Amino acid sequence: MTQATYAVYGASGCGRSIMPIARQMLITQGISLEQLYFIDDQPTQDKINGQVVVRYDDFLQIPADQRYVVIAIANSQIRAKLAAKLTEHDVHAWTIQSAQTLIMDQVELAEGAALSPFVTLTSNIKIGKHFHANLYSYVEHDCIIGDFVTFAPRVSCNGNVIIEDHAYIGTGAVIKQGTPEKPLIIGRGAVVGMGAVVTKSVPAGVTVVGNPARPFVK
Repeated sequence: MTQATYAVYGASGCGRSIMPIARQMLITQGISLEQLYFIDDQPTQDKINGQVVVRYDDFLQIPADQRYVVIAIANSQIRAKLAAKLTEHDVHAWTIQSAQTLIMDQVELAEGAALSPFVTLTSNIKIGKHFHANLYSYVEHDCIIGDFVTFAPRVSCNGNVIIEDHAYIGTGAVIKQGTPEKPLIIGRGAVVGMGAVVTKSVPAGVTVVGNPARPFVK
């Protein structure tokens, strides 16, 4: 029987941050790191931080019974396109979780997540596909997070918040707690700027900045 192969898709900053987590997961499971790759569509190096870099088509040619890939691309639209390509080629979405990630009660986490060190997911949370949560971010109780949502480092998402698909939450942003009757909603494709303090719902596609957060005006 041939072995499974694993890869981090994307060899830029995001991918290089996720790779050590992927490496540690395989070590813990007793899987050889020779089965772990970077995927880069336009590689400029043969190896990055000790891991072999291959093009996607070459990854598919490596003998394996199963293939697992985590997509380390911050742009959620690109992440969605790559996720569709993986599905088309019967490549499994791989969920990466640091040993320092804390997951508590009744957390429903869909496929393909990348959870960095010191991320906390508390209780009664539902999270969609290909979620990225960077260092020291947290999601409090009774939150619903859609597909392809990105948290930069130190995002504070308090309870009873709904974050719709493709939203991006910037470094150090704080999202105020909603209520069960009136959750605070971050709309589809909305962007919350670095350090913003969100005290009310954000419409779809809108960028907000500041404290309290307001729509960004160029």
